Amino acid sequence: MRSPRNAVPRIAELRNLVYTQTPRRCLSSATGSFQASRGSVTASICNSFFLSNRLFDRSTCLDSLIRARPTSTTTNTTASVSASSQPPAELPPHRRRQARKREEAQAAEPLPPDASSILAARAAASPDQSLRRTLSSILSLTKPRLTVLVVLSAMAPYALYPVPEILAPSMTNTPSLSPLTLLFLTTGTALCSASANTLNMLYEPSSDAKMSRTRNRPLVRNLLSKRTAVLFALVAGATGVAALYFGVNPTVSGLGLANIVLYAGIYTPLKAVTAFNTWIGAVVGGIPPLMGWAAAAGETATKDGSWRELLIASDGSSIGGWLMASLLFAWQFPHFMSLSWGIREEYKNAGLRMLAWTNPARNARVALRYSLVFPPICLALCAAGVTNWGFAVTSLPLNAWLIRDAVRMWRQQGHNGTARGLFWASVWHLPGVMMLALVHKKGMWTRAWTSVFGGEDGSWEDEELEEMKSMTAERVAETAPVAKR
Repeated sequence: MRSPRNAVPRIAELRNLVYTQTPRRCLSSATGSFQASRGSVTASICNSFFLSNRLFDRSTCLDSLIRARPTSTTTNTTASVSASSQPPAELPPHRRRQARKREEAQAAEPLPPDASSILAARAAASPDQSLRRTLSSILSLTKPRLTVLVVLSAMAPYALYPVPEILAPSMTNTPSLSPLTLLFLTTGTALCSASANTLNMLYEPSSDAKMSRTRNRPLVRNLLSKRTAVLFALVAGATGVAALYFGVNPTVSGLGLANIVLYAGIYTPLKAVTAFNTWIGAVVGGIPPLMGWAAAAGETATKDGSWRELLIASDGSSIGGWLMASLLFAWQFPHFMSLSWGIREEYKNAGLRMLAWTNPARNARVALRYSLVFPPICLALCAAGVTNWGFAVTSLPLNAWLIRDAVRMWRQQGHNGTARGLFWASVWHLPGVMMLALVHKKGMWTRAWTSVFGGEDGSWEDEELEEMKSMTAERVAETAPVAKR
């Protein structure tokens, strides 16, 4: 056993080793104060004294307790980059969801810009105070693509209206419906749509500025003054309503005015309040078909031509107009729900309440629910005598295409490109169904065959003659008391 005297040199050697490997420090046992030895000692060395062993390497297990906190200059970008550099399995759930949203936003193709933004960009490139700049800016206020869709949705029911046999071209040698009435219908509908769209832009320039698809609109870029836009909206609305009143009939004029009020006065303000605004917008989309149907019914009206006779006729002749309106009403949901899902974050940042971000699951369910009603509507058009039964067969592939993409969006909640697929399916679905309905208009091909190859003279049937006699007798009975007075 080594003696205590032999241990003293070993202790001295260890002490010399410590003082040569580390800076000399001393701790006074009397006062407990810490004093530095040779040279200046920094605060970091003082802190490390209590955390390190003199004989071993410094431990870093407690560094986080004394390390200074990051300064406020550290940006969120650095944090997001460091988070994205971690493997997906190591990220917390909310970070994984955010990363997935970023990846989907980068992978998805941007939606095509609307016509208003394109025209506004062309107007901005034109010289100041030029006529081209002014006209392009005013035209961009009308949302040209939307206005064209509204006009076409009014023209199709006008053409689909079943003309009575006694007014057929083969019987009268004149067009069954007036081209002049059609001109007033299209012009007035376009002006009413332009007025409603302009008032919509006047109401929400601040929210338009926060969205990529609308930030280039003319009022956002100050290409036109608000005074000019208000004047254009009032003139277009008054002219459109007057054209429909004097050129078509008062019922169609009232529907045009109602559409302006619904779109600009109810739908637009509700966008910032409740997601129910989408249903109000769908009602707005369903009114133009009623306008076209009422315009055609007004030309063949046999009584006073009031709104009751044109829209809720007792003989059921107005059912076709309501079916066309329901077709446009239902189409709004798969189209808009898929469109809004791709830009749901922009709607959220702009403060517009849409189901795409308030309730994404319900958004997909609504799109699927209304996609399922198209086959029954097409069958009802055949049963009402608007089209022949071939329309139910030829429209089935288009309806099945829309339903398939709606099911995919519902199953995957819009992810993996399913929302975009439904959007493009809806874009092609509506014009396809409209054209097929026109092709399968009931009695059209029979009349075309007769006009080309000849046939019977088209004598009136006994039932129609009896109907005319009864109508004449009713009118005589109504006018007789007035004559006696």
